[in-house]
Amino acid sequence: MRPHRAPAATRTVVSAVAALTLLSGCGTAGGLKSAGDAPSAVEPKGLWPELPPASSAPYDYGEGETARIPGIKVTGGDVRRLDPVTVAQAGLKAKTDRDSGLDELPDSTVRQIEACRTAPKDCPVLPPYYRDLTGDGRDELVLGIRMPDQQLAVRVYMPDGGGLTRIMSTYDAVISVELAGRDLIMRAPSVIPGYEYRTAWSWDDRQRAMLPTRDEILRTPEHRKAPRPGRTPTGSATGTPTPTPSADAPSGSGTPSDSAAGTR
Repeated sequence: MRPHRAPAATRTVVSAVAALTLLSGCGTAGGLKSAGDAPSAVEPKGLWPELPPASSAPYDYGEGETARIPGIKVTGGDVRRLDPVTVAQAGLKAKTDRDSGLDELPDSTVRQIEACRTAPKDCPVLPPYYRDLTGDGRDELVLGIRMPDQQLAVRVYMPDGGGLTRIMSTYDAVISVELAGRDLIMRAPSVIPGYEYRTAWSWDDRQRAMLPTRDEILRTPEHRKAPRPGRTPTGSATGTPTPTPSADAPSGSGTPSDSAAGTR
């Protein structure tokens, strides 16, 4: 169906009547009123301009670190055909493009991954998720690996030239992991009560890796929705905060499609 459009003559008459109505309404009750002058833009003020800029980072946090996964072939660029345990085990032998040391898993977790076939109940590899995070029209593989002290390692793998490349590897004690568009978002607890860290990882074409593009500390959802002290009417019950909608749950086969899981 095509959208209905009024004849040009009719549109002209309506426009004229509308203009007269606006002009006649000025100065009367309900008419247009000035909101005052707009605030002037203030340019940023540079502090300590005499300090020389740093030429190199003092620490390597592993951002942009990638690794080719040995022995893994991706037929037709379809990562959904891969077995997540096989990928996790092959990843133990991967060599990163630079050695930050942050990609290493605890020895206990490594032993559990290696024994996933013989002791599946203790296997720390979680069901995989899939999402096109690079924008090339092909899904990436997102894996989570449980670690001691309620920490979670999150890794993203990209089909690359018939093989597999790890384009993100991080870990944290997470509240949740989410897929939002082409971002992977991790929420983690903060030492400040009522606050949490939230980090969004996004694909960077130049680095050919997922980078933490936004890192924030925010109030937790329950603290954002909680009433201010002294404003709750006497005798009234305080409502329970509405929970954040969860991501699509893994399918019964253990290989969920487009879904969410989140970070710092």
